[in-house]
Amino acid sequence: MAWLFVRLKLRLIAGNLRGDAVRRIGFVVTLIAAVVAGFGGLALTSLLRLAPPDVAVQVGMVLFTLLAVVWIVAPLMAFGVDETLDPARLALFPLTPRQMATGMFAASAAGPWPLASILILLGAVMGLARGLTGALIGLVAVVLQVALCMVASRAVTTGLSRLLRSRRGRDLLALGVVVVILVSQLPNLLLSRGYGDDARAFLSGLASVVRWGPPGMAAHAIADGGLVGLAEVAAVAVVVLLLAWVWISTLGRAMVTADSSTQAGSVRRDRLEALLSGGPLGAVAGKQVKYLRREPRGRMGWLAAIGVSAVLIFTATGDAEAVPAVMSALGPVCMGALLIGLQSANLFGGDGGALWMSALAYSSGRDLRTDLAGRQLAVALVGVPILAVLSLAAALVAGEPLAAVPALLTGTGLLLVALGVGAVASVLMPYTFPDRLNAFSSAAPGQGAVAFAGSMVAMIATVALAVPLVLPVFLGLTWVSVLGVAYGFGIALGGRVLAASIGYPRLPEIIAAVSRPA
Repeated sequence: MAWLFVRLKLRLIAGNLRGDAVRRIGFVVTLIAAVVAGFGGLALTSLLRLAPPDVAVQVGMVLFTLLAVVWIVAPLMAFGVDETLDPARLALFPLTPRQMATGMFAASAAGPWPLASILILLGAVMGLARGLTGALIGLVAVVLQVALCMVASRAVTTGLSRLLRSRRGRDLLALGVVVVILVSQLPNLLLSRGYGDDARAFLSGLASVVRWGPPGMAAHAIADGGLVGLAEVAAVAVVVLLLAWVWISTLGRAMVTADSSTQAGSVRRDRLEALLSGGPLGAVAGKQVKYLRREPRGRMGWLAAIGVSAVLIFTATGDAEAVPAVMSALGPVCMGALLIGLQSANLFGGDGGALWMSALAYSSGRDLRTDLAGRQLAVALVGVPILAVLSLAAALVAGEPLAAVPALLTGTGLLLVALGVGAVASVLMPYTFPDRLNAFSSAAPGQGAVAFAGSMVAMIATVALAVPLVLPVFLGLTWVSVLGVAYGFGIALGGRVLAASIGYPRLPEIIAAVSRPA
């Protein structure tokens, strides 16, 4: 059964690479990254032998724990793209849960990243083991650590599979990824605030937190190499067996439980629609607000903008004497405005093939200009309140509440500039939003280069056009921020007019670009 699942996974990989140069390049890049990570990790972790024994074991415990966390989180991000992660795809096979678990475990072990993990762990054995018994215990600990990572990963994805197939589950996943990114920046924030001046104490405190977790015990067992190490390895083995039992039980329930993603959802009217007037402008804005609420990739971009800005709010105020309060508040808000504005670089992608119904109603470039105005209005209705909250938070953290006013005015102007640039980019470089469960896939196969180029060009053009607005405020001329909204409105209007004149004759090409099969 295990060999059968391994062959099925290899067939899936070969089928995905057939006839698509972009996917082949991506696979080669992933393979190279895994090889570099594996052998680089092997070399680096083996250098732990040169460190003092107490420091080496502390680093080992933290490393083993981080590796387990990565194994649990990374498959959740790939759910909906990797066919081997969803147990529902195997529901029709005449297999028992135990047989299916055996096959899925073997399939998860077949790939470059499990081999890279084994190389990193073997390097840790060379760096932590202080004798023959430690090396022998280390080999067993490596096997148990890899098994722990794979079983825990599969148990989590199986338990959350029904939720992840639903739209609400994908929303929670996107939010969880942003939280993980923010948590990963916590050491950097602590160091910037001076809490990590004593690196040894910081490492010791971190190691004490993970000491009695299964990965921490596996690393400590290698360094101990005695009876305590054997007891810790036995405890890790018990945890792996318990997780395997939980996984098999969860897998059995998942095979006989109705899929929540097939249940009918309720349709409710957005509160923002009450603020919109009737007519084409209000109709387009209302539709776009629904897209902003329901499109997984769009929400991921908005959450990323908020998360990055939140990190910058705390890092930019680490040295209040060196950084003025206005600059500390302005930097994070401008970054948030830029990231929010980049969401408008493909305004028609959310419509997909349904764009033809709107195109039939357009009789002139003016109609397309009204359509673009409605889409820009929807982004502004959501983006400006977010910038207001970010401005107030940044100003309070910086210790200067009045700095929120120039920060908000400048950020709003920058957002409007990005909307004008995004309108032009939307008609010049449109691409398809793939209809997938995963919120981290940005474009249909073969359009990745277009999506990347569109985002980069939009970002560069937005930064270039925003320099006359942002630079004087950074230099201390805060009164220039009063002109920010008017300046941004002019750029947004000009971009909308230019995009309508270019896009109306290109509507058939735009419809074809956003309607590609994914």
